Amino acid sequence: MPRYRDIDGDSGILSYQYGEDWITVEFERGAQRHYKYTYASAGSFHVDRMKTLADQGDGLNAYINRNVAKSYETKW
Repeated sequence: MPRYRDIDGDSGILSYQYGEDWITVEFERGAQRHYKYTYASAGSFHVDRMKTLADQGDGLNAYINRNVAKSYETKW
């Protein structure tokens, strides 16, 4: 999985990976650190926005907390 750049150095996200209709985010802490968000679970608008933020390396953690924290499809 590509490493999340975290331009500001204030994110708990380590890495991410995405496909056409999903994104998986790996967080630094917690027993279940990987969360997969899909078009079906979080909506296409949110998943596409998360992909953009992931590639930019800034704002992804805050976006997840504000908009889709509980809208993951699976976690492990």
